[in-house]
Amino acid sequence: MDPIATGIEQTPTVATGATVIFQFLGVVIFQWVPSTVITLLYTGNPPQGVEYYAAPYGPATAQEAIQYVHNASAPGTFEAFSDFWSLFTALSLFISLLFAILIVYCIIRIEQIRKHEREQFESAAHPVAARDVSRTQLRWNRIVEETGSDSEQNWRLAILEADIMLNELLDSLGYKGETMADKMRTVEKGDFNTIDLAWEAHRARNAIAHQGVQVALTQREARRIIDLYERIFREFKFIG
Repeated sequence: MDPIATGIEQTPTVATGATVIFQFLGVVIFQWVPSTVITLLYTGNPPQGVEYYAAPYGPATAQEAIQYVHNASAPGTFEAFSDFWSLFTALSLFISLLFAILIVYCIIRIEQIRKHEREQFESAAHPVAARDVSRTQLRWNRIVEETGSDSEQNWRLAILEADIMLNELLDSLGYKGETMADKMRTVEKGDFNTIDLAWEAHRARNAIAHQGVQVALTQREARRIIDLYERIFREFKFIG
């Protein structure tokens, strides 16, 4: 029931506001649109029983446009719609706010997904461990044990094995070359923070491998060299 037509004052609510809005949409769809079509089809020769409203020609003010809509509306519809316009505006703002929040949420989630994808891509593009991680760790544990033994021969073997692991690390990082020295020459220091340690450890290994027992090796020196390899491996998480 139309509160304006009955003269009964009612407090606007969401339900009554929605009712008025749907009534207004019904008037637009089933009255205004057909009337417009009839006006276009029968311009200058209106059908019997159809009354035309004089539409403003040329530029019209907002007040003239509102007055035209008022005249073309069914009795009481425009007044009821005007009374609930503030409620309609509030509903529109609320829905727009929900969509804005949804858009912001989607943008944040997309950025989080992209960040996660970038991290996975970088991890896949820079492998830092051998395929068999447990075997790599097992080899390193054995090197540490040999360094802690009382045998100088074991210390030398531990350094040689650690250098082999360094060569495998360079291969897994994608560095190419016929020798380890060739591979390390292609390294950019910004991508390999411990490259200077790698050169120092590799030179010590070469001295031990090429000069043998002529190079004196103490357990303290062996541990120092192994510590260089360990710092390199931990930079790339080659060992745990």
